Amino acid sequence: MSGLAIAGVGIAALLLMLALRVPIAAALALTGFAGTWAVLGAPAAGLSQLKSLSFDTFASHSLSIIPLFLLMGQIATRSGISAALYQAAADWLGHRRGGLAMATVGASAGFGAICGSSLATASTVGQVALPEMRGRGYSDQLSTGVLAAGGTLGILIPPSIVLVIYAILTEQNIVKMFAAAMLPGLLAVLGYLIAVALTVRLSPGAAQPTPRVPLRARWRSLARVWPAVAIFALVMGGMVGDWNWARPGTQALFTPTEAAAVGALAMLVYGFLYGGLRLRGLAEAILETASATGFIFLILLGAQMFNTFLAYTQTPQALADWVQGVGIAPLAVLAGMLIFYLLLGCVMDSLSMILLTVPVFFPIIAAQDFGLSPEEIAIWFGILVLIVVEVGLITPPVGLNLFIINRLAPDVPLRATYLGVLPFLAADLVRVALLLAVPGLTLWAVAWLGCGP
Repeated sequence: MSGLAIAGVGIAALLLMLALRVPIAAALALTGFAGTWAVLGAPAAGLSQLKSLSFDTFASHSLSIIPLFLLMGQIATRSGISAALYQAAADWLGHRRGGLAMATVGASAGFGAICGSSLATASTVGQVALPEMRGRGYSDQLSTGVLAAGGTLGILIPPSIVLVIYAILTEQNIVKMFAAAMLPGLLAVLGYLIAVALTVRLSPGAAQPTPRVPLRARWRSLARVWPAVAIFALVMGGMVGDWNWARPGTQALFTPTEAAAVGALAMLVYGFLYGGLRLRGLAEAILETASATGFIFLILLGAQMFNTFLAYTQTPQALADWVQGVGIAPLAVLAGMLIFYLLLGCVMDSLSMILLTVPVFFPIIAAQDFGLSPEEIAIWFGILVLIVVEVGLITPPVGLNLFIINRLAPDVPLRATYLGVLPFLAADLVRVALLLAVPGLTLWAVAWLGCGP
C-alpha cells in the first residue's frame, strides 16, 4: 500500500474515532502510532516517538507562554473584572436602544483581551450580562445571540492561545501574529455593534433603553476598569512596542513569554488588591490552569505524532503539488479551505481544528502565489483561519458557544438563540470577505509596528 493510501486510511480512522467521541489527544496519538508503524513496518518506530517527540515537544521554550496566559485568564475570571467591564460599558451605553447588548460586546472584547478563551469569555460575561439584559426587557433572542457572538472575541483579540499554537505549528513569530489580529479584532467589535444597532432598529421590541446614568457615576465605573486596560496595555505594548528610540524597530520591552508572566503577575496583584481574590480562589485558578495546560499539551503530543505520520507519507507535499498541477486559482483554494473550516467548526473545538488541519493545509497555502511574501501568507492565512474557526463556534445547529449560553439560560429555546445569532453571523461573513479581499487590513499593523525580529 502506498504512503498516500495509508494516509487516507489513517485520516478516515481518525475521523471515525472523533465521531465515536474518542478524546482528540488519544485519537491523534493512536493514528500517528499505527500509521508510522504501517509506513515504516516497525512498531519500534512508533514507540520511539513517545520518547523523542514528548521531549522535543515539551522542551520548547515557546510553550511556556500557554500556562502563563491561561493563569492570567483564570485569575481574571475570579477577580470580578468581567462585572466591572460590563458595568462600565452599560453605564455609558445603556440609555441607548440596544445599549446593554452593545455593552455586552464591549465587555466581551475587554475580557477576551485578558483571557484568550472563547468559551470562558462567553460563560463569564454571560453570568453577569444575561440576567441584566433579561431583567431590563431585552428579548431572549437578542440577549443570548449577542452573548454567544461576543464570546468569540476571546480567541481573536490577543493574547490568544489558539494564535500561539498556530504560530508554533507554522514557525511564525508570535508577536507578529498578535499584532496582525488587532485590526480584525476591532473590526469584529464594530461589526457586532452594527449588528445590534440594525437588530433593534428592525425589531424595536427586542430592547428597551435604560435610564441615563449620571455623568459622575459613569466616570466612577470607568475608573474601576483602568487596571484591566493597564494590564492589557502593559502586556501588548511591551511585546509589540518599540522601546529602543535610538534604533527604531529593534527592541521590544518583553518577549511573549515574559509578557505572559508579567500579565499573570499584574492580574494576581489586581485580584488581591481590588478583585476580592483570596488564597482559595488562587489555588482554584492554579489547579484549573494545570488541568487546561495538561489537556492542551496532551493534544499537542498527539498532534505531533499524527504530523510525523503524515510527514512519512509525504501527504502534505503531495497535496500541494496536486493543487498546483490542477491549476486552481489561489483564492479559490483558500476560499475552499475557509468553507471547510466553517463547517468543521460546527462540530469541533478551535484548538482541535487547528492541530488537525494546519499541518495538511499550510503547505498547500504556502505553495500558492498571492503576491505576498511567505511570512505574510502565513500570517494572513492564520488570521483568516482563526476568524472562520470563531464563526464556527456560533454556527447553528451545533456551535459550541450556543450550548454554553443555553446552559446559562436553560429556559430559552435553542431556536431563539439560533435566530439571535444570525445578524452576528452575517457581520462575521462580511468581515471574512473583506479580509480575504484586502490582505493589507491584516498585515498593516505588523509593518507599522515593526514588531518582532
